[in-house]
Amino acid sequence: MKLPLRLRRRWRGCEWAMPQVIANGQSVEAVLPCTVEEFLVAQKFYPRSVVVELNGEALAPSEFGQRRLQEGDRLEIVKIVAGG
Repeated sequence: MKLPLRLRRRWRGCEWAMPQVIANGQSVEAVLPCTVEEFLVAQKFYPRSVVVELNGEALAPSEFGQRRLQEGDRLEIVKIVAGG
């Protein structure tokens, strides 16, 4: 049985590895393609409490559900903190 593309592991060097994106300078395995919102939830972020930059472009929270991540994409995620 052939697995769907998004569930297949890819061969990297001598090990099988999931596709990766770069989040805050760190390689993170992800089931791709997925939306920014799906990625944030998988990483335990509440999407409405973060600011996200995708490949150098700031995203509005309304775009999180439409923008799809691909392998190698770079994310900067900043958690919004309120206080005085």
